[in-house]
Amino acid sequence: MPCPDCSSDRPRTQFCGRTRRELFWELGGGFMSVALAGLLDDAFFSRQAYAADGATRLTNPLAPRSPHFASKARSVIFLFMYGGPSHVDTFDYKPKLYGLDGKTIQVKTFGRGGHKNEGRVVGPKWGFKPYGRCGKLISDLFPHIGSCADDIAFIHSMYAESPIHGSAMLMMNSGRLLSGHPCLGSWVNYGLGTTNENLPGFVVMLDSKGGPISGAKNWSSGYMPASFQGVQLRAKGSPILDLEPPEGMSPRVQRRLLDRLAAANVEHAARRVSSSTLAARIASFELAFNMQVHAPEAVDLSRESERTKALYGFGEPRTDDFGRKCLLARRLVERGVRFIQIYSGGGHNDDNWDAHSDIVKNHELHAGETDLPIAGLIKDLKQRGLLDSTLIVWGGEFGRQPTAEYAQGTGRDHNAYGFTMWMAGGGVKGGVSAGETDELGSAAVEDRFHVKNLHATILTQLGLDPNRLTYFHNGLDQKLVGVEGAEPIRQVI
Repeated sequence: MPCPDCSSDRPRTQFCGRTRRELFWELGGGFMSVALAGLLDDAFFSRQAYAADGATRLTNPLAPRSPHFASKARSVIFLFMYGGPSHVDTFDYKPKLYGLDGKTIQVKTFGRGGHKNEGRVVGPKWGFKPYGRCGKLISDLFPHIGSCADDIAFIHSMYAESPIHGSAMLMMNSGRLLSGHPCLGSWVNYGLGTTNENLPGFVVMLDSKGGPISGAKNWSSGYMPASFQGVQLRAKGSPILDLEPPEGMSPRVQRRLLDRLAAANVEHAARRVSSSTLAARIASFELAFNMQVHAPEAVDLSRESERTKALYGFGEPRTDDFGRKCLLARRLVERGVRFIQIYSGGGHNDDNWDAHSDIVKNHELHAGETDLPIAGLIKDLKQRGLLDSTLIVWGGEFGRQPTAEYAQGTGRDHNAYGFTMWMAGGGVKGGVSAGETDELGSAAVEDRFHVKNLHATILTQLGLDPNRLTYFHNGLDQKLVGVEGAEPIRQVI
């Protein structure tokens, strides 16, 4: 939708020209401008709208909005391998490591154990085979994902600042080492809105073993209104806890109650300078009411054929849980949900991909739980004509070192200097690889890509310019990719 305040055809959500808030900020000067910037919120959060039944509403902050340019993808499914999978044991083939197994060599590393200049090499514990027409070498840990190699773009030269789980998770999810900033899913929903007002625009599904470190900070909307935060969804039982109405309350009575509450809140908002938080709360009430009818249908996996269920690994002890989440993700994509994040791994130690002592036991467990369901997701989306419009992202918060962490055992410490992530669908080239780590896999050396470049790529595929998508906060046009900006990874687009 064109900006109503100027002749630009940019979407209003990108704040082209001068909004009232920016005008006050620029004219106020000194500390007064900072005070005004903190008081004045986005105009569309405080406008009133009127429903057909006469009830007064605040405008839905998640209403659909136009992208900057034609998009390749409409939705994102982020498969987050919490704990840090080892790139040299999965998708980044390093033949030299096999011959160095057990030898102590000079290599600079930085992980949980601090800075080191030498270490004992742990050779890869699995073989690698070529897959697809592209001949991509992939570990025996992932034979099913290997069968999809021609649809996948591998990024082997990722790097980040922190080798510590908490800050690295925040970096991967929000582009910042510190909490308090909107995460990727929030930025996507802020920029595009949602096409389904009966379901959340941003959904998070956690591992049955528990959530990741820092919990909800990883799907927080930060300084944005709460409407943009992630909503936890479950693949079994009630999709959202406490969603059912109180016993004995009919939908008609509940509707009247919400209308009365909305009218009081709108009247209250009209007397306030800022009402974005209140608008978000009203929108959440409406969403919850609609979800009572539509969410159970969306998560009703019994409607799927037995053939489809088998594709995701239903009924198998290792794959059933993650497979249900992947199938649910496909159903949510079909219903217009913008951003879905699925976690593999939760809790601590062997409950996630954090293989400090025994890489074989750890990775065989988690790869065994996820390999078939992820391949099933790619194949299912493809056969339904949805892969071209759905961007799948796979990876963790960092990788693992080529050397052992302890004097004994096969565990690897954290490695943020170089690691692998991959993408499929959503306009991404299949059967290609971008960037390289050194011959040991210890650090990215060719075409190095920061986490912000990954974020820029995701936004670009969704039709959002990562350097123009801004949110005014604390006197700055904040961006997911930082005020300095970032470019997408052109090699995979």
